[in-house]
Amino acid sequence: MDFAALPWGWQLLIAAMLVVGGFFTLMGAIGLLRLRDFYMRLHAPTKATTLGVGGVLLASMAAHFAQGAWLPHELLIALFLFVTAPVSANLLAKAALHLRSPSQAPLPPEPPPPS
Repeated sequence: MDFAALPWGWQLLIAAMLVVGGFFTLMGAIGLLRLRDFYMRLHAPTKATTLGVGGVLLASMAAHFAQGAWLPHELLIALFLFVTAPVSANLLAKAALHLRSPSQAPLPPEPPPPS
């Protein structure tokens, strides 16, 4: 597969989908690191990262479709991801509620001001 041989319109569309997918994946990863408690951290990967992987899969589908070699592999992966991510997040949240996980973790101490 030679993606450089695609028309520039397809290349632009694929690049835009990859950039959007990468942006959402990055935001999901940052949210997972920066948010304070379990419930907030659960939101970041299930929403933003799902959109990020969806954007990358759409770009892959567009690239293969533009070359005339469309196969349903990416569609099946996206379907599996969009079905399992909300279900697993729901089960994790129910388990945290059952274990009475605290809803907000204490904030880390502030660093001392520079002298």
